[in-house]
Amino acid sequence: MADTVAGRSYARVYRTLKKDDLHRYLTDAVERSGGRLLYASAPNRAPVFLGVETPGGERIGVMVYPFRATHNKIKNRPQDEHRLQIRLGEDKSWKQVHPLGRDVGLVDTTLVLGIHLEADLFVGLDANLYDPLPMGISVEFKQAHVDATQRPSGWHVFERDNVSGSQRPTPRAPQGLETVVLFKPDRLLDFVRLERKASDLGLDSALRFATAQAATTPDSTTARTVATVHDLEEQFEMTAAEIMEVISNRSRLAVAVRGGVAEHHLGRALEADPNVAAYTPLDKDGQHDFDVVLQDGRTVRVECKNASPTVYRNGDMKVEVQKTRATQNDPAGRLYRHDQFDIVAACLFAPTGQWRFVYRSTSLLTRHPRYDDRLAPVQRITDGWSTGVLGATESLG
Repeated sequence: MADTVAGRSYARVYRTLKKDDLHRYLTDAVERSGGRLLYASAPNRAPVFLGVETPGGERIGVMVYPFRATHNKIKNRPQDEHRLQIRLGEDKSWKQVHPLGRDVGLVDTTLVLGIHLEADLFVGLDANLYDPLPMGISVEFKQAHVDATQRPSGWHVFERDNVSGSQRPTPRAPQGLETVVLFKPDRLLDFVRLERKASDLGLDSALRFATAQAATTPDSTTARTVATVHDLEEQFEMTAAEIMEVISNRSRLAVAVRGGVAEHHLGRALEADPNVAAYTPLDKDGQHDFDVVLQDGRTVRVECKNASPTVYRNGDMKVEVQKTRATQNDPAGRLYRHDQFDIVAACLFAPTGQWRFVYRSTSLLTRHPRYDDRLAPVQRITDGWSTGVLGATESLG
Protein backbone atom coordinates (compact mmCIF):
# COMPACT_ATOMS: atom_id res chain seq x y z
CA MET A 1 0.00 0.00 0.00
CA ALA A 2 1.21 3.50 -0.80
CA ASP A 3 2.27 5.76 2.05
CA THR A 4 2.44 9.56 2.15
CA VAL A 5 5.20 12.05 2.81
CA ALA A 6 4.80 15.83 2.64
CA GLY A 7 1.19 15.29 1.59
CA ARG A 8 2.13 13.27 -1.51
CA SER A 9 1.50 9.63 -2.24
CA TYR A 10 4.58 7.54 -3.03
CA ALA A 11 5.32 3.88 -3.46
CA ARG A 12 6.90 3.44 -0.04
CA VAL A 13 8.13 5.53 2.88
CA TYR A 14 10.83 4.05 5.13
CA ARG A 15 11.52 4.70 8.80
CA THR A 16 15.18 5.55 9.32
CA LEU A 17 17.52 5.76 12.31
CA LYS A 18 20.70 7.77 12.89
CA LYS A 19 20.43 9.78 9.70
CA ASP A 20 19.93 13.20 11.23
CA ASP A 21 23.45 14.17 10.11
CA LEU A 22 22.66 13.25 6.50
CA HIS A 23 19.42 15.21 6.66
CA ARG A 24 21.21 18.25 8.07
CA TYR A 25 23.93 18.06 5.39
CA LEU A 26 21.28 17.82 2.67
CA THR A 27 19.26 20.80 3.87
CA ASP A 28 22.40 22.89 4.40
CA ALA A 29 23.41 22.11 0.81
CA VAL A 30 20.29 23.86 -0.46
CA GLU A 31 21.57 27.12 1.03
CA ARG A 32 25.17 26.42 -0.01
CA SER A 33 24.03 26.01 -3.63
CA GLY A 34 22.27 29.36 -3.58
CA GLY A 35 18.72 28.17 -2.96
CA ARG A 36 16.26 28.91 -0.19
CA LEU A 37 14.79 26.01 1.78
CA LEU A 38 11.02 26.34 1.92
CA TYR A 39 10.23 22.94 3.42
CA ALA A 40 11.98 19.75 4.54
CA SER A 41 10.26 16.56 5.63
CA ALA A 42 11.30 14.77 8.83
CA PRO A 43 14.80 13.29 9.16
CA ASN A 44 13.48 9.92 10.38
CA ARG A 45 11.73 9.16 7.09
CA ALA A 46 13.05 8.34 3.64
CA PRO A 47 12.75 9.62 1.03
CA VAL A 48 13.28 13.23 2.13
CA PHE A 49 11.13 15.85 0.43
CA LEU A 50 12.54 19.35 -0.05
CA GLY A 51 10.72 22.44 -1.20
CA VAL A 52 13.28 24.81 -2.70
CA GLU A 53 13.33 28.27 -4.24
CA THR A 54 16.21 28.70 -6.70
CA PRO A 55 18.30 31.88 -7.07
CA GLY A 56 16.21 32.73 -10.12
CA GLY A 57 12.96 32.52 -8.14
CA GLU A 58 11.88 29.11 -9.48
CA ARG A 59 10.17 26.87 -6.93
CA ILE A 60 10.93 23.18 -7.23
CA GLY A 61 10.24 20.00 -5.29
CA VAL A 62 13.02 17.48 -4.73
CA MET A 63 12.49 13.91 -3.50
CA VAL A 64 15.80 12.51 -2.21
CA TYR A 65 16.72 8.93 -1.37
CA PRO A 66 19.85 9.52 0.78
CA PHE A 67 22.46 6.85 1.48
CA ARG A 68 25.61 7.14 3.58
CA ALA A 69 28.96 6.98 1.77
CA THR A 70 32.13 6.15 3.70
CA HIS A 71 35.82 5.40 3.36
CA ASN A 72 36.32 2.46 5.68
CA LYS A 73 39.25 0.07 5.40
CA ILE A 74 37.86 -3.38 4.57
CA LYS A 75 39.90 -6.55 4.48
CA ASN A 76 40.74 -7.78 0.97
CA ARG A 77 39.37 -4.58 -0.59
CA PRO A 78 41.45 -1.78 -2.19
CA GLN A 79 42.64 0.76 0.36
CA ASP A 80 41.62 3.70 -1.85
CA GLU A 81 38.05 2.47 -2.21
CA HIS A 82 35.06 4.54 -1.06
CA ARG A 83 31.55 3.13 -1.10
CA LEU A 84 27.92 3.80 -0.43
CA GLN A 85 25.39 1.13 0.41
CA ILE A 86 21.80 1.06 -0.83
CA ARG A 87 19.93 0.13 2.33
CA LEU A 88 16.45 1.02 3.55
CA GLY A 89 14.01 -1.01 5.60
CA GLU A 90 14.66 -4.38 7.21
CA ASP A 91 17.07 -6.85 5.63
CA LYS A 92 14.35 -9.42 5.12
CA SER A 93 12.44 -7.01 2.89
CA TRP A 94 15.31 -6.43 0.48
CA LYS A 95 14.22 -9.19 -1.89
CA GLN A 96 10.97 -7.34 -2.43
CA VAL A 97 10.59 -4.78 -5.20
CA HIS A 98 11.40 -1.24 -4.00
CA PRO A 99 10.26 1.26 -6.67
CA LEU A 100 11.30 4.89 -6.38
CA GLY A 101 8.69 7.50 -5.60
CA ARG A 102 7.87 9.54 -8.67
CA ASP A 103 5.71 12.63 -9.14
CA VAL A 104 3.08 11.75 -11.73
CA GLY A 105 2.71 15.47 -12.44
CA LEU A 106 6.41 15.67 -13.42
CA VAL A 107 6.91 18.65 -11.10
CA ASP A 108 9.03 17.09 -8.35
CA THR A 109 12.42 15.58 -9.21
CA THR A 110 13.59 12.30 -7.66
CA LEU A 111 17.26 11.91 -6.70
CA VAL A 112 19.29 8.91 -5.54
CA LEU A 113 22.21 10.38 -3.60
CA GLY A 114 25.15 9.15 -1.60
CA ILE A 115 26.19 11.60 1.11
CA HIS A 116 29.87 11.44 2.03
CA LEU A 117 30.27 13.57 5.16
CA GLU A 118 33.98 12.86 5.57
CA ALA A 119 34.81 13.99 2.02
CA ASP A 120 32.18 16.76 1.98
CA LEU A 121 30.52 15.67 -1.26
CA PHE A 122 27.50 14.02 -2.82
CA VAL A 123 27.45 10.92 -5.03
CA GLY A 124 24.79 11.39 -7.70
CA LEU A 125 23.43 8.15 -9.17
CA ASP A 126 21.17 7.72 -12.20
CA ALA A 127 17.62 7.55 -10.80
CA ASN A 128 16.37 5.78 -13.93
CA LEU A 129 18.88 2.96 -13.45
CA TYR A 130 18.25 2.65 -9.70
CA ASP A 131 14.49 2.26 -10.01
CA PRO A 132 13.63 -0.08 -8.38
CA LEU A 133 16.23 0.33 -5.64
CA PRO A 134 18.61 -2.67 -5.56
CA MET A 135 18.64 -3.01 -1.78
CA GLY A 136 21.79 -4.36 -0.16
CA ILE A 137 24.26 -3.54 -2.92
CA SER A 138 27.32 -1.33 -2.63
CA VAL A 139 28.45 1.34 -5.10
CA GLU A 140 32.24 1.73 -5.07
CA PHE A 141 34.43 4.57 -6.31
CA LYS A 142 38.08 5.51 -5.92
CA GLN A 143 40.06 8.11 -4.01
CA ALA A 144 41.12 9.54 -7.38
CA HIS A 145 37.47 10.41 -8.06
CA VAL A 146 37.16 12.06 -4.66
CA ASP A 147 40.33 14.06 -5.31
CA ALA A 148 39.02 15.21 -8.69
CA THR A 149 35.93 16.63 -6.99
CA GLN A 150 38.14 18.96 -4.92
CA ARG A 151 38.94 21.01 -8.02
CA PRO A 152 37.41 24.50 -8.23
CA SER A 153 34.43 23.25 -10.24
CA GLY A 154 33.42 20.90 -7.40
CA TRP A 155 32.03 18.55 -10.06
CA HIS A 156 33.46 15.27 -11.39
CA VAL A 157 31.87 12.85 -13.85
CA PHE A 158 32.99 9.26 -14.41
CA GLU A 159 31.72 5.90 -15.61
CA ARG A 160 31.76 2.71 -13.59
CA ASP A 161 31.07 -0.86 -14.66
CA ASN A 162 27.52 -1.95 -14.05
CA VAL A 163 27.74 -5.72 -14.04
CA SER A 164 25.34 -8.56 -13.44
CA GLY A 165 25.43 -10.51 -10.20
CA SER A 166 23.96 -13.46 -8.37
CA GLN A 167 20.66 -11.61 -7.80
CA ARG A 168 20.53 -9.80 -11.16
CA PRO A 169 21.25 -11.80 -14.36
CA THR A 170 21.75 -8.68 -16.52
CA PRO A 171 23.30 -5.26 -15.77
CA ARG A 172 20.97 -2.39 -14.86
CA ALA A 173 22.55 -0.34 -17.65
CA PRO A 174 22.12 -1.99 -21.08
CA GLN A 175 25.56 -0.72 -22.10
CA GLY A 176 27.18 -2.23 -19.00
CA LEU A 177 28.32 1.21 -17.80
CA GLU A 178 26.67 3.81 -15.60
CA THR A 179 27.43 7.51 -15.20
CA VAL A 180 28.17 8.79 -11.69
CA VAL A 181 28.53 12.45 -10.71
CA LEU A 182 30.49 13.44 -7.61
CA PHE A 183 29.79 17.04 -6.62
CA LYS A 184 30.28 19.49 -3.77
CA PRO A 185 27.25 20.81 -1.83
CA ASP A 186 27.31 24.16 -3.66
CA ARG A 187 26.45 22.28 -6.88
CA LEU A 188 23.33 20.56 -5.51
CA LEU A 189 20.87 22.60 -7.58
CA ASP A 190 22.96 21.95 -10.69
CA PHE A 191 22.56 18.23 -10.11
CA VAL A 192 18.81 18.60 -9.54
CA ARG A 193 18.45 20.21 -12.94
CA LEU A 194 20.69 17.60 -14.55
CA GLU A 195 18.55 14.81 -13.11
CA ARG A 196 15.34 16.53 -14.15
CA LYS A 197 16.44 16.83 -17.77
CA ALA A 198 18.04 13.38 -17.87
CA SER A 199 14.93 11.72 -16.44
CA ASP A 200 12.48 13.66 -18.60
CA LEU A 201 14.39 12.83 -21.80
CA GLY A 202 15.36 9.31 -20.75
CA LEU A 203 19.07 9.92 -21.37
CA ASP A 204 21.13 6.75 -21.20
CA SER A 205 24.57 6.61 -19.62
CA ALA A 206 26.57 7.96 -22.57
CA LEU A 207 24.37 10.99 -23.22
CA ARG A 208 24.00 11.54 -19.49
CA PHE A 209 27.81 11.53 -19.28
CA ALA A 210 28.10 14.12 -22.07
CA THR A 211 25.42 16.34 -20.55
CA ALA A 212 26.98 16.14 -17.07
CA GLN A 213 30.42 16.89 -18.52
CA ALA A 214 29.00 20.01 -20.16
CA ALA A 215 27.90 21.16 -16.70
CA THR A 216 31.36 20.85 -15.12
CA THR A 217 31.87 24.62 -15.15
CA PRO A 218 28.73 26.54 -14.12
CA ASP A 219 27.73 29.75 -15.85
CA SER A 220 28.81 32.53 -13.49
CA THR A 221 26.72 35.18 -15.26
CA THR A 222 23.41 33.62 -14.30
CA ALA A 223 21.98 31.38 -11.62
CA ARG A 224 23.88 28.09 -11.78
CA THR A 225 22.21 25.69 -14.17
CA VAL A 226 23.03 22.66 -16.24
CA ALA A 227 21.91 21.88 -19.77
CA THR A 228 18.38 23.05 -20.51
CA VAL A 229 16.19 21.81 -23.34
CA HIS A 230 17.63 24.65 -25.44
CA ASP A 231 21.18 23.44 -24.73
CA LEU A 232 20.25 19.92 -25.77
CA GLU A 233 18.77 21.22 -28.98
CA GLU A 234 22.12 22.84 -29.75
CA GLN A 235 24.06 19.68 -28.86
CA PHE A 236 21.83 17.49 -31.05
CA GLU A 237 21.69 20.11 -33.85
CA MET A 238 17.94 19.48 -33.97
CA THR A 239 14.84 21.39 -32.93
CA ALA A 240 12.73 20.22 -30.00
CA ALA A 241 10.06 19.10 -32.45
CA GLU A 242 12.60 16.98 -34.35
CA ILE A 243 13.82 15.40 -31.11
CA MET A 244 10.27 14.49 -30.10
CA GLU A 245 9.59 13.13 -33.59
CA VAL A 246 12.64 10.86 -33.34
CA ILE A 247 11.49 9.58 -29.95
CA SER A 248 7.89 8.96 -31.06
CA ASN A 249 8.92 7.09 -34.24
CA ARG A 250 11.27 4.62 -32.53
CA SER A 251 9.57 1.51 -31.19
CA ARG A 252 12.66 0.02 -29.53
CA LEU A 253 14.13 2.77 -27.43
CA ALA A 254 15.89 0.44 -24.99
CA VAL A 255 18.62 3.05 -24.88
CA ALA A 256 16.09 5.89 -24.89
CA VAL A 257 16.95 9.06 -26.80
CA ARG A 258 20.56 8.25 -27.57
CA GLY A 259 19.91 5.52 -30.11
CA GLY A 260 17.23 7.43 -31.96
CA VAL A 261 19.25 10.64 -32.15
CA ALA A 262 22.36 8.81 -33.40
CA GLU A 263 20.34 7.07 -36.11
CA HIS A 264 18.82 10.41 -37.13
CA HIS A 265 22.28 11.92 -37.57
CA LEU A 266 23.51 8.82 -39.41
CA GLY A 267 20.64 9.34 -41.85
CA ARG A 268 21.91 12.90 -42.38
CA ALA A 269 25.44 11.60 -42.95
CA LEU A 270 24.24 9.04 -45.48
CA GLU A 271 22.18 11.69 -47.25
CA ALA A 272 25.30 13.84 -47.65
CA ASP A 273 27.59 10.97 -48.68
CA PRO A 274 28.29 11.17 -52.44
CA ASN A 275 28.98 7.42 -52.56
CA VAL A 276 25.47 6.59 -51.29
CA ALA A 277 22.68 6.36 -53.87
CA ALA A 278 19.86 5.64 -51.42
CA TYR A 279 19.24 4.44 -47.89
CA THR A 280 16.28 3.00 -46.00
CA PRO A 281 15.99 3.22 -42.19
CA LEU A 282 14.59 0.09 -40.55
CA ASP A 283 12.83 -0.10 -37.20
CA LYS A 284 12.16 -3.73 -36.44
CA ASP A 285 13.45 -5.99 -33.68
CA GLY A 286 16.26 -8.26 -34.79
CA GLN A 287 17.13 -6.19 -37.85
CA HIS A 288 19.97 -3.81 -38.59
CA ASP A 289 19.32 -0.06 -38.69
CA PHE A 290 19.81 0.87 -42.37
CA ASP A 291 19.82 -0.68 -45.81
CA VAL A 292 22.27 1.42 -47.85
CA VAL A 293 22.53 1.31 -51.65
CA LEU A 294 25.91 2.48 -52.96
CA GLN A 295 26.46 4.28 -56.25
CA ASP A 296 28.05 1.11 -57.67
CA GLY A 297 24.77 -0.77 -57.07
CA ARG A 298 25.76 -2.80 -54.03
CA THR A 299 23.46 -2.88 -50.99
CA VAL A 300 25.00 -3.11 -47.53
CA ARG A 301 23.41 -3.57 -44.11
CA VAL A 302 24.50 -0.94 -41.58
CA GLU A 303 24.14 -1.10 -37.78
CA CYS A 304 24.40 2.17 -35.83
CA LYS A 305 26.13 2.17 -32.43
CA ASN A 306 27.25 4.91 -30.07
CA ALA A 307 30.88 5.14 -29.01
CA SER A 308 31.65 5.24 -25.30
CA PRO A 309 32.51 8.63 -23.75
CA THR A 310 35.60 7.04 -22.20
CA VAL A 311 38.68 6.13 -24.23
CA TYR A 312 41.67 3.84 -23.89
CA ARG A 313 44.90 5.18 -22.38
CA ASN A 314 46.45 5.70 -25.82
CA GLY A 315 43.46 7.79 -26.93
CA ASP A 316 41.68 5.12 -29.01
CA MET A 317 37.92 5.27 -28.72
CA LYS A 318 35.71 2.22 -28.18
CA VAL A 319 32.20 1.18 -29.12
CA GLU A 320 29.93 -1.45 -27.66
CA VAL A 321 28.56 -3.82 -30.30
CA GLN A 322 26.00 -6.01 -28.60
CA LYS A 323 22.24 -6.14 -28.10
CA THR A 324 20.54 -4.22 -25.31
CA ARG A 325 18.47 -7.19 -24.19
CA ALA A 326 19.58 -10.66 -23.24
CA THR A 327 18.00 -13.88 -24.49
CA GLN A 328 16.72 -16.17 -21.77
CA ASN A 329 18.87 -19.25 -21.16
CA ASP A 330 21.32 -18.19 -23.88
CA PRO A 331 24.70 -16.98 -22.54
CA ALA A 332 25.54 -15.57 -25.99
CA GLY A 333 22.11 -14.03 -26.48
CA ARG A 334 23.34 -10.42 -26.34
CA LEU A 335 26.16 -11.04 -28.81
CA TYR A 336 25.71 -10.33 -32.51
CA ARG A 337 26.57 -12.99 -35.08
CA HIS A 338 29.29 -11.81 -37.43
CA ASP A 339 26.89 -12.11 -40.40
CA GLN A 340 23.92 -10.16 -38.96
CA PHE A 341 24.99 -6.96 -40.73
CA ASP A 342 27.81 -5.85 -42.99
CA ILE A 343 29.02 -2.60 -41.45
CA VAL A 344 29.04 -0.94 -38.03
CA ALA A 345 28.66 2.85 -38.00
CA ALA A 346 30.05 4.24 -34.73
CA CYS A 347 28.68 7.62 -33.65
CA LEU A 348 31.45 9.68 -32.04
CA PHE A 349 29.31 12.27 -30.26
CA ALA A 350 29.85 10.99 -26.70
CA PRO A 351 33.69 11.09 -26.79
CA THR A 352 34.11 14.09 -29.15
CA GLY A 353 30.98 16.24 -28.84
CA GLN A 354 30.59 16.09 -32.64
CA TRP A 355 28.03 14.18 -34.68
CA ARG A 356 30.60 12.28 -36.74
CA PHE A 357 30.65 8.63 -37.78
CA VAL A 358 33.34 6.08 -38.58
CA TYR A 359 32.65 2.74 -40.24
CA ARG A 360 34.04 -0.80 -40.10
CA SER A 361 33.20 -4.03 -41.87
CA THR A 362 32.03 -6.75 -39.49
CA SER A 363 34.47 -9.14 -41.19
CA LEU A 364 37.28 -7.09 -39.63
CA LEU A 365 35.81 -6.77 -36.15
CA THR A 366 37.19 -8.76 -33.23
CA ARG A 367 35.42 -12.05 -32.57
CA HIS A 368 34.31 -13.18 -29.12
CA PRO A 369 36.98 -15.40 -27.49
CA ARG A 370 34.44 -18.06 -26.49
CA TYR A 371 31.91 -17.88 -29.33
CA ASP A 372 33.78 -17.66 -32.62
CA ASP A 373 30.63 -16.94 -34.66
CA ARG A 374 29.85 -13.87 -32.49
CA LEU A 375 31.35 -10.41 -32.28
CA ALA A 376 33.18 -9.26 -29.16
CA PRO A 377 30.93 -6.87 -27.19
CA VAL A 378 33.48 -4.01 -27.13
CA GLN A 379 35.42 -2.97 -30.23
CA ARG A 380 38.43 -0.64 -30.34
CA ILE A 381 38.14 2.22 -32.85
CA THR A 382 41.50 2.58 -34.58
CA ASP A 383 42.86 4.41 -37.62
CA GLY A 384 41.70 1.42 -39.65
CA TRP A 385 38.08 2.55 -39.38
CA SER A 386 36.80 4.46 -42.42
CA THR A 387 35.23 7.91 -42.48
CA GLY A 388 32.70 6.82 -45.11
CA VAL A 389 30.60 3.75 -45.90
CA LEU A 390 32.42 2.98 -49.15
CA GLY A 391 35.79 2.63 -47.42
CA ALA A 392 34.34 0.02 -45.05
CA THR A 393 33.18 -2.16 -47.98
CA GLU A 394 36.66 -2.90 -49.33
CA SER A 395 36.84 -6.19 -47.44
CA LEU A 396 33.33 -7.26 -48.46
CA GLY A 397 34.16 -8.20 -52.06
